[in-house]
Amino acid sequence: MEKENKAVEKKEVKKTNKKPNFFKRIGIKIKEVFSELKKVTWPTFGKVVKQTGVVIAVVAVFLVAITLMDWGLSAIVNLLK
Repeated sequence: MEKENKAVEKKEVKKTNKKPNFFKRIGIKIKEVFSELKKVTWPTFGKVVKQTGVVIAVVAVFLVAITLMDWGLSAIVNLLK
């Protein structure tokens, strides 16, 4: 009798450990993503514009610096030729 109970318990355990199918798992993940997105504190429009301006300014500064270094190094290489 105990063997039968253990066999039934093992079958029940196997059923509960079974993963849901692919589409159910995708649906669960999508629901989790949307629930997390509701918790996000989004920046204001003004803050986004300011930060975008800062990024553009930093990129412009590096563009000028790299261009000047390139120009200077190419002038040095041309002198050595």
